[in-house]
Amino acid sequence: MTNPNIEVQNQGQSFWYDNIQRGIIASGELKTLIDQYGVLGITSNPSIFEKAITGSSDYDADVIALVGQNADTKTIYEHLAIADIQAAADTLEPIYEHSNGVDGYISLEVSPTLAHDTQGTIEEARRLHATVSRKNLMVKVPATPEGVPAIQQLIADGININVTLIFSLDNYEAVARAYLAGLHMRANKGESLNIASVASFFVSRVDVLVDKLLDEKINVADSDDSKARLKDLKATSAIANAKLAYAAFQRIFSEPQFADLKAKGARPQRVLWASTGTKNPAYKDTYYVEALIGPDTVNTLPPATLKAFADHGVVARTLDQDLHEAQQTLTALANAGISMPEVWQKLQDDGVKLFADAFASLMKGIENKRAAIHARGVGSNLDLATGYINEVIKLKGATKVWEHDPSFWTDQTEHIKVIKNRLGWLQVAEQMLAHVAELNTYRDELKAKGIKDVVVLGMGGSSLAPDVMGATFAPQFQPTNIGAAASPARAGEGGMNLHVLDTTDATTVLALEHRLDLGKTLFIVSSKSGGTLEVNAFYKYFRAKVDTHDHDNAGSHFIAITDDSTSLQGLATSEGFGKIFVNPGDIGGRYSALSYFGLVPAALAGIDIEKLLKRAIQMASWCKPDSASNPGLWLGALLGGMALAGRDKVSFIIGPQIHTFGYWVEQLIAESTGKQDRGIVPIEGDLSDLDGPLKVATADLGEDRFYVYMRLAVDDSAATVANDKLIAAIKKSGAPVVELTLNDVYDLGAEFFRWEFATAVAGAVLGVDPFDEPNVTESKQNTRKLLDEYESNGEFSSEQESKSPNGQLNKLVRLVKPGDYLSIQAYLPYTPEVADALTIMRVLLRDRTGVPVTVGYGPRFLHSTGQLHKGGANNVVAIQLTYEPENEALIPGEPFSFATLIRGQTLGDFESQKSHGRRSIRLHLGGDVNAGFRKVLKVLNNGAKRVRSVRAAKAGTSAAAKRTKPKKTVAKSKVTTTKKKVAPTKAKTKNQ
Repeated sequence: MTNPNIEVQNQGQSFWYDNIQRGIIASGELKTLIDQYGVLGITSNPSIFEKAITGSSDYDADVIALVGQNADTKTIYEHLAIADIQAAADTLEPIYEHSNGVDGYISLEVSPTLAHDTQGTIEEARRLHATVSRKNLMVKVPATPEGVPAIQQLIADGININVTLIFSLDNYEAVARAYLAGLHMRANKGESLNIASVASFFVSRVDVLVDKLLDEKINVADSDDSKARLKDLKATSAIANAKLAYAAFQRIFSEPQFADLKAKGARPQRVLWASTGTKNPAYKDTYYVEALIGPDTVNTLPPATLKAFADHGVVARTLDQDLHEAQQTLTALANAGISMPEVWQKLQDDGVKLFADAFASLMKGIENKRAAIHARGVGSNLDLATGYINEVIKLKGATKVWEHDPSFWTDQTEHIKVIKNRLGWLQVAEQMLAHVAELNTYRDELKAKGIKDVVVLGMGGSSLAPDVMGATFAPQFQPTNIGAAASPARAGEGGMNLHVLDTTDATTVLALEHRLDLGKTLFIVSSKSGGTLEVNAFYKYFRAKVDTHDHDNAGSHFIAITDDSTSLQGLATSEGFGKIFVNPGDIGGRYSALSYFGLVPAALAGIDIEKLLKRAIQMASWCKPDSASNPGLWLGALLGGMALAGRDKVSFIIGPQIHTFGYWVEQLIAESTGKQDRGIVPIEGDLSDLDGPLKVATADLGEDRFYVYMRLAVDDSAATVANDKLIAAIKKSGAPVVELTLNDVYDLGAEFFRWEFATAVAGAVLGVDPFDEPNVTESKQNTRKLLDEYESNGEFSSEQESKSPNGQLNKLVRLVKPGDYLSIQAYLPYTPEVADALTIMRVLLRDRTGVPVTVGYGPRFLHSTGQLHKGGANNVVAIQLTYEPENEALIPGEPFSFATLIRGQTLGDFESQKSHGRRSIRLHLGGDVNAGFRKVLKVLNNGAKRVRSVRAAKAGTSAAAKRTKPKKTVAKSKVTTTKKKVAPTKAKTKNQ
């Protein structure tokens, strides 16, 4: 059986391939195209490279490496393109040798921006020729008026030239004459005439334009005969034009002028038919190929046309047939009012612009990929998890996330519906951009009414993002602050003081109340479900206070953020709230930072939410390709892959001004991944000592950790300098590290999105549903049951028996083994003294056990990391700390106070942990928190065999204990403490 693609060579025509991509070279596909499809050369152009480089992941490794070398966009492009050209040239070299230089060429185009610059074209072509350094390279030069003299000079230089964008007969002749003139220049110098050149004459684009003009005339023709004549001219102009060009070729290269050159070794400049794919589906897919077969020609075919001709192409010499009809066609077009010179000029102008636009788009695409890789961060010692990155790319993980495809995470029916309704965060930044003016206007209205303070009443995801933004953007930012609830955060000069209440601790509630002028305060009641127990209690408490202060206008001091049709929405309507913000219902609480839950408080605090959102939108665009350049996909695959490889603890080291971001990302990762007896344990603030960042020996870093370092680009603070040194030591130890650099604090918008996307991907790698939280509900149910018991009996029956003496602490600590982590669960007030005492306790436990130690404030952690404690692997050792508040705070309309509520929450969660077999202890500090802490720290010190890193820990009494003696507050620490499936295949997923 004959192969039409091979048979056409018997007619003197060569098929070249109008496409290049690294994948076809590396995979061996190009060799198949040569052997089976008769390909004898390759052409390229900016459009082809744009699709290849920006539309595939083939180039990611090189781009990443080049970005690491600080290469600029043009350097990256040329490196990628030239590498492909060289590889293709090497593959085609046997054809070049076998054909004695007739075929086997690969083309590379000068920058389209030089189309009207003769000297610039010459210099660029010379540079590319030298850089590629392959004898079978053809440099492509456009046949513009400025390009024609460049062609002559480049041929004279001995450079093979592919002349592109020829449409008219006059233009073709000018190109051919320039080629001959260049040969004469070489001949006059006695130089070799063994030069190859093709003149690329464009075909189908002529029909596209002329047919459009004919359709316009058909629509206004005044007779059926006229319409019929015009219709007969459709799909004829391109072939007629090409045949007349070929006739010119035959004439020019039969002249005596060329005969003299031919005698000295010159070859004719073959005509290359370009744009021979059929644009109009009404025409046969091999229409232009079959009509233009003849000697001394080349046809460069796009992939589909090449394969179509191999399947059903008809081979016959057609090119020099019916020349008279071709001339008649152009005459008939002229008579019909179609000016072919105008058509030719427009096509060339459009062609130049098309390639220039494609080149600009290519540069923009590379620059975007370059920026994404910069934003992606720098990784060190990541070999353990790189296979997971490749696996997620192969699975088209990013595409599946953006398409809301539940199969990326699960095939379980009960999860599929939930997942489909939990991915609204992907587009919410763009949606919220339309509400920026509304929110800013609302802020100004409130200020005009005299509102000075804004208080978020929330828990978990609805409160942590505002907490982070308030602290981060505060002009009086203090690195040692433990949270907005402990110290008001003025987020922007144009905003109001922002506070966040996310604890049922009576001491903290009362302290906040005492700082507020209720007549000048707005409360944001923030709950996705609308029925959050704690949020309802906050509202009842402060509504009663505001009623007393300003009864007639009490409702205007409250606004609500909730989903549609919740009980909170109904409450807000019936009780006259000043405003109700209905959040998109397809966003889970911990993924809601860039929705109304995060943006309303941010806007009221004076933060430029438009800038914040635009940073997030930019990150979202970077997170779309299935590519290693995708910052979210890359990070998520690393997080999940490291966990499956045994490094299931991700330790965060974060610069001082953005350190509170750790609180938010901690809850996002823990609640999303900690289930099905596996998960990723986020550790925030653990690598700090009493005097600053920990100075650790590499042996203490642990083989179960993965490190993430986040810092601002411009930050020369002492803390950041120390962090830099710490990270350098960690990298030197061989531990895996990812370093992320934020341009400024507004990059938090980008980070919110990056980590949401990464966490979703990590869940897929681990084989868990990152959008449910089964064990959070469990603790809530336990609490409700205990509160009902208290209402009936006036006490909690299990309260006394659940308390353990301090002496049991050392016994618990001895249960800690490698691979575990300690969790301090502090149901304590948000005060600097408590924060410092927790830091000391954390350091003692960390140094004694050698495992990571987390600190979470209750009950807020119940809505976040609490999911991990109960649903994750059984590698947590928990220490619950409670106390007796000095003052009570009653909740109007409830049979319990805040003190009772938090007691119910502590007991409910403690029971839940015990039911899951967690190693837990409950220590009650009594009514004097400082005194209670002194006893606990003394027990830890006395039981310790080795205490490092606490100041001057000698003679059996540490400096930490000294700082907590009676009549002295706990010394303020200079460091921040916390406040608070694609497992390549599912079969490979393992419990962590």
